[in-house]
Amino acid sequence: MTFATTLNRLSEFYGRHGLLSTLRRGTIGIRRTFFSNRMAIFSCDLARLTAPAVQMPSSVSVQRIPSLAALAPGDLQQMTSFWNPTLAKQNIRERFEKHSSLWLMKVKGTLAGYGWTLKGTSIEPYFFSLSQTDVHLYDFHVFPEFRGNGFNPLLVTFILGSMAVEGSGRAFIEAAEWNTAQLSSLRKTPFRQVAWAKKVAHFPSPNCFVDRERCP
Repeated sequence: MTFATTLNRLSEFYGRHGLLSTLRRGTIGIRRTFFSNRMAIFSCDLARLTAPAVQMPSSVSVQRIPSLAALAPGDLQQMTSFWNPTLAKQNIRERFEKHSSLWLMKVKGTLAGYGWTLKGTSIEPYFFSLSQTDVHLYDFHVFPEFRGNGFNPLLVTFILGSMAVEGSGRAFIEAAEWNTAQLSSLRKTPFRQVAWAKKVAHFPSPNCFVDRERCP
């Protein structure tokens, strides 16, 4: 995320929630940046994925969206309504242009959550090189009213099964060490943690990845 994008998001948050909430959010961000800044790297060897196919509840469906044109206006509006809509739409457009796929999870026809995948590379410079058959899962989100029902691990596991059928090699995903909810969620999927890593930015290059530590 660029510095300009961060400022725009803070400005949008300030407009919605006021000064006090913005200061609290900024304090949390600073604390996470300097004291809980490691990322947990998870991997799954899709060729060895032996778990049975996910049995979706009858009320739940998953749809893979390959392009912005295929994304329903109502779903796009819901995805972009909780922060700056202009920047959010631009972000989504850029992801599709880089050949990412968007996976939508719906409950009784209502959008409950979503996640992104990109094969052969990552949306931003990664901690290590990915092969052409590897797939990166990123930016998963479950809307507040649907949280606590296990939808995130259900969606992740469904996507892994789909990628395995397509003949992908390995899948990777990461979560910040402060994000205990996401870490707990990923441990309910076929993903297994393989490393801790830290991200350090050096001017003028915005991305420099160091201190990769493998897990036992």
